[in-house]
Amino acid sequence: MSKMLYNDAIMERDNVVDIEDRAYQFGDGVYEVIGVYDGEPLMMDEHMERLERSARELRLTLPVSTTELKNNLEKLVEANGLQEGIIYMQVSRGIASREHEFPNPETPAVTVAYTREEVRQSDVEDEGRPAVLVEDIRWLRCDIKTLNLLPNVMAKQKAVENNAVEAILHRGDIVTEASASNVFMVKNGELYTHPADNYILNGITRRKIIQLCDELDLKVNEQTYTVNDLLNADEVFISATKLDIIPILRVDDQTIGDGKPGKITKQVLQSFRSLYQKSVRNKV
Repeated sequence: MSKMLYNDAIMERDNVVDIEDRAYQFGDGVYEVIGVYDGEPLMMDEHMERLERSARELRLTLPVSTTELKNNLEKLVEANGLQEGIIYMQVSRGIASREHEFPNPETPAVTVAYTREEVRQSDVEDEGRPAVLVEDIRWLRCDIKTLNLLPNVMAKQKAVENNAVEAILHRGDIVTEASASNVFMVKNGELYTHPADNYILNGITRRKIIQLCDELDLKVNEQTYTVNDLLNADEVFISATKLDIIPILRVDDQTIGDGKPGKITKQVLQSFRSLYQKSVRNKV
């Protein structure tokens, strides 16, 4: 996986970071992570749509159309021979003298992308994992997929140090999302997830799950719920690109339900797996 996309050229990965790139000094940019299954990027159009929105919210002009960017990313997957893994791509506000204000409007944005092999975590999805609770200290525009992720990093590190798969975040008593994923809970046969407002990132997998639940005749309530609600849920699961859907068996010291992946979680997971299997079949 030695080749990367730099602006509109595919090149070797060495020596492409400029120290005055605003991504490097300010985190001034946006990014996307796209799952690749059997050589096929999944839900690419949805990722490009969100990238456009994030850039617009930051008043950042994308250097090329998302159609052209999509084509470049597909070429990158092919150049690296990626079959299973992710595409990481980011767009910064460009390279300029280190001043907090926006640089000259003529400063071109910088696009960088690479691929990475990642195997599917089928055993984790089938078996489930524990999670921990962490206070949500992020800024108030979590709906923008920016490069500013230090609070997420600190939360994820707490999860790792406690042998957990994720850190579930809460603002006061309200559960928001997790350090790198969205959170769903199930109670009395209905799903609950925080509404897609400025407190969470509206995950592409999250959006697809809601759509699939509608097809499965499962009710999804996009509304706030408390930490206590979460701890007393029948089922809890997290969702994210390439992470897909992972059942949460325990949160801190509290067992969720009977401590096993729940019936509805399994149903949603199977439906999502059918989604990318269908995508691969259509390609063939």
